[in-house]
Amino acid sequence: MSDRNPGAPEPAGDARECSRIEAFSDGVFAIAITLLVLDLIQIPPGPVGGGLVQAYLHHWERFLAFFIGFCTILVCWINHHHMFRYIRRFDSRLMWLNGFLLFLVTFAPFPTAILAQYLDRGGIALFGFGYFLMACAYNFVWSYAFGHDLLIADGDREYFLAIRTTYRYASAYNLVAFVVCFLSIPVAIVMYLLMFGVFAFPKEFAARLAGTTGARAADYRA
Repeated sequence: MSDRNPGAPEPAGDARECSRIEAFSDGVFAIAITLLVLDLIQIPPGPVGGGLVQAYLHHWERFLAFFIGFCTILVCWINHHHMFRYIRRFDSRLMWLNGFLLFLVTFAPFPTAILAQYLDRGGIALFGFGYFLMACAYNFVWSYAFGHDLLIADGDREYFLAIRTTYRYASAYNLVAFVVCFLSIPVAIVMYLLMFGVFAFPKEFAARLAGTTGARAADYRA
């Protein structure tokens, strides 16, 4: 596994086992989406004498929370898929780190349900703390794979470094956003929207960051 010559071709067995990890992870993401739907998409009781439309408008927080929760799990899946495009070897520690990440994904419907009931500072802070833990988990998985030679042998090291930098800064960024939740809800919401914009396109952002870093290094050498 991690003690293999980096220049050696990728064995078919490792690729097959990594595919099993990805398939299991995809199943967990599907379960998280299912839990989100079962918990939030229900026919809510509306005001007395009101119709169906009034009933749903009366509980708009529930649908907003569902939309946010769905987007959260979707962005998590996009980033998980992005990482495992380049992880081609594994060991037990990486599997446990991936398991911790998946645990946080399945936990996501809980703060989402809280947010649907309490769209206030406490609800947003709890939801934001979940973001912080997820950012840490992604950083742990990628940093471990990068530092233990578990990535594809012929990958672009500058690009891989850019991915690691992205997830490291994301952990610090989400910690700051979590603290901001207790100071200003509008500012915290803007910060989370900006984070969504970045991590909805992890490949493009990492490529841009790698290009910028490479250009600076070339200028320095010149």
